[in-house]
Amino acid sequence: MSPGENAAIFGGVAAAVTGTALALAGVDPSITIPVAAGAAVLAGGAAFIISKQQATARQRQIALQNARAAEARLLAQQKASTPKRKAATGSVASSKKAPAQMPRYIAVDTETSSQSPAGAKPVMVYDTQSRNLVGNDVFNLKSRPADGSVKKFDTMTAKYVGS
Repeated sequence: MSPGENAAIFGGVAAAVTGTALALAGVDPSITIPVAAGAAVLAGGAAFIISKQQATARQRQIALQNARAAEARLLAQQKASTPKRKAATGSVASSKKAPAQMPRYIAVDTETSSQSPAGAKPVMVYDTQSRNLVGNDVFNLKSRPADGSVKKFDTMTAKYVGS
């Protein structure tokens, strides 16, 4: 289904479930109706943000290049942010403060394909532990997320790092 069809279905179901639950609980209709409408907007908006498609070989190649470059940047930032202190023996030792941990999953940009909706921002998810792309799915986002923001992709939560 298209992202718009998904939004309509999820929005309608969310409104019906929310409205029914509130009505059965005896909540005043002047409150039930706006809350149900709000649930429809939130559910429909969330469903419209992401659609999914199978990646082309070129999209996988671009995403893997971007992921490895982003991983190297994150490791360099992590290393630079680890404060060093002078040890009693005169040698340099790392302080007791633990460095920021590398996220398990990162979302990276890839190129659009003929399957991508117009104006979509295609991303793929990379696993920093296995050092490979997760699956063969491209997630088409409605708009580009802010760098460092955390987004949910299927069952994974990934930090968006761009390209």
